[in-house]
Amino acid sequence: MATSAALEQLRRCHVAVDLGAARTRVYVKGSGLVVDQPSAAAVNTRTGSLIAVGDFAERMTGRTPGYIKVVRPVSGGTVVDVDMAQRMLRHLVGEKLRRTLRRKPRLRAAVCTPHEADPLARRAAVETMMGLGARRVELVDTLIAAAVGCGLPVEHPEATMILVCGAATTQVAVLSLGAIVTAERVPVGGEAIDYAIVQHLRHHHELMLPSQSVRPLQLALSGNGLTAQGPAVTEIHGRDIATGLARSVRIDTAAVREALHTPLTSVLDGIGAVLRDCPPDLVADLADRGIMLVGGSALLPGLDEMLRDATGMPVHIAERPDVCSVLGLGAMLEGEIQPLVLDPLAG
Repeated sequence: MATSAALEQLRRCHVAVDLGAARTRVYVKGSGLVVDQPSAAAVNTRTGSLIAVGDFAERMTGRTPGYIKVVRPVSGGTVVDVDMAQRMLRHLVGEKLRRTLRRKPRLRAAVCTPHEADPLARRAAVETMMGLGARRVELVDTLIAAAVGCGLPVEHPEATMILVCGAATTQVAVLSLGAIVTAERVPVGGEAIDYAIVQHLRHHHELMLPSQSVRPLQLALSGNGLTAQGPAVTEIHGRDIATGLARSVRIDTAAVREALHTPLTSVLDGIGAVLRDCPPDLVADLADRGIMLVGGSALLPGLDEMLRDATGMPVHIAERPDVCSVLGLGAMLEGEIQPLVLDPLAG
């Protein structure tokens, strides 16, 4: 079983996969990003048959009869159900692309894994890719892939800090000369933010918010900005806790943003731990270069402003934060990365 890959081994790969708790993305060498779908599968519990995957399965969440269950085979960047992950991935890739990949005599695949993933998590990732027909699997640290994907000069001797904001976890790292100097994983991500919003509405407005409505509400909060530019309230629809009837309420967006600060405090603690372990010269670099936010949850309302206020450092959001990891893997497959970025992928 492969652990981490040297850059030359990555250039021999044909396909790269980012199996995230929220979305699964597949990059094919020479074709680019071909799959970007939710990591969800709807299963008939009576027969065990797969009913839907991706966007369709995501829309079925909370709307299915009892015998249909929407499952997520990936949690925190780690495959927790290898068989279901294989079935989901095969359906997401599609028969046409599978036939194309099968023509490769020795199909090689690269896949992202969380920083310092344990051996069981690594093995699960390898077995999942073998279910796609891969004969060899190369594992790449998500932090390195994301840094490459968002264009950070990781091969330079100056420090760069990256924050990978996932659905279940947030990974923080300082990189220099193509290596991870110090890093932390924080068990707080987009799902914790969703939960904080749902609990705020439940306790302060006695309203149960459908899971499908959480993300649009976040976008509304983000659009208003922390300084309350534009409308100060947003109207949302949900179910009254007491009566069970549908009800609409107008909520103060500033109050909801305040509720998000509690889970985001853990992210600040992770940043503090990384900075404490970092050499002083590199911390001085970070004061000028700042923090780069990537990942699907990088656009959470007020996250960049809160980090800016708490650290005093510049905070930047990547141009396409949600796909940085898989694009970084793709750049390695296409041979666009300098050989100096070799060390962090070895060992």
